[in-house]
Amino acid sequence: MSAPRKVLFLYTELAPYFLAGVERLVGDHGVEVHVVRWPVNREAPFELRFADRVKVHARDAFDDAGLLRLVHDIAPDIAFASGWVDKGYLKVCRALRRRGVPTVMCSDTAWRGDARQWAAVAAAQLWIKGTFTHAWVTGEPQANYARHLGIADARVRTGFYSADTDRFLPLGERLLRERSTRWPHRLLCVARYIPTKGHQLLCEVFAGLCDEGLAGDWELWIAGTGELLEQVKASPAGRHPRIRHLGFVQVEDMPGVLEHCGAFVLPSTYEPWGVVVHEHACAGLPLLLSSAVGAGERFLREGHNGVRFGAGRATDLREALLRVLRTDDAALHAMGAKSRELGSRWTPADWARTVMDLMPAPRET
Repeated sequence: MSAPRKVLFLYTELAPYFLAGVERLVGDHGVEVHVVRWPVNREAPFELRFADRVKVHARDAFDDAGLLRLVHDIAPDIAFASGWVDKGYLKVCRALRRRGVPTVMCSDTAWRGDARQWAAVAAAQLWIKGTFTHAWVTGEPQANYARHLGIADARVRTGFYSADTDRFLPLGERLLRERSTRWPHRLLCVARYIPTKGHQLLCEVFAGLCDEGLAGDWELWIAGTGELLEQVKASPAGRHPRIRHLGFVQVEDMPGVLEHCGAFVLPSTYEPWGVVVHEHACAGLPLLLSSAVGAGERFLREGHNGVRFGAGRATDLREALLRVLRTDDAALHAMGAKSRELGSRWTPADWARTVMDLMPAPRET
């Protein structure tokens, strides 16, 4: 019996949705997976569980030379690296590339065409082709960036992120069934409390609608933690009686929150993708997304399952909220069903098949 093929992920911050894809990769295709990871982010303190045949290595346990030795001993058949922020990861990819091992740059950075990105493109010509053979990115704007960096279009794939659809799709099916006669009037935002997520603006606009008598019986719940949590909670709008701050919610506990919520809102001013959008689409919630949220490309169809609004614009956010708050329950149910259908179109099984498609065929012995 031949030894299992080996996949290496050089990762930054792990999340449960990534491990859902890894679990399908191991279970469906019988490979051995090695993950080198950075320490857990305090603003996203996920409790992580790893499948059998997944070996996890702490990045901070190795200097660059030690990491090279580790990877030499693993002898992966393919390697995936999170962007180019970790120079040690780039050294590993260059070493593997010289040995003929496919190396895949993974990124959620969208092409904007500003001066900083053009400078990055110019600099990349000196090293990118000697480091990566392929790119696996989240969506089309990210694919455009990869092409600008010099990676051939035939070697660029999309769909690098997937929600744990095995968790959220059955939940969405159940919630839609239970909500056939009455839809919950509660908005949900799930995001770290950092400046680019727009919590303060969301609280101010929603609180204003409540005080004007325009919010009906709707409430706003926000899940997450981060540097601005206490500041937002203590603000006049953040203290509004119809706004509730839940703190960080582990993924296993999200169903208990979602059972009470009827629409998902993400007012970010910078959000290259946002797996949380995919999760809440699968859960059957209408979506209100700012123009900065990249995942809207795949999971939002305006007029069918949600609303887009200008990022950072209070007037636009107000109009988007009003459109949902004034929508009747039957229409909200139809929007939720469309969200779930869109969410079902990309799964961890699809993600795992992409890994295998990128892996070279086994060598004849």
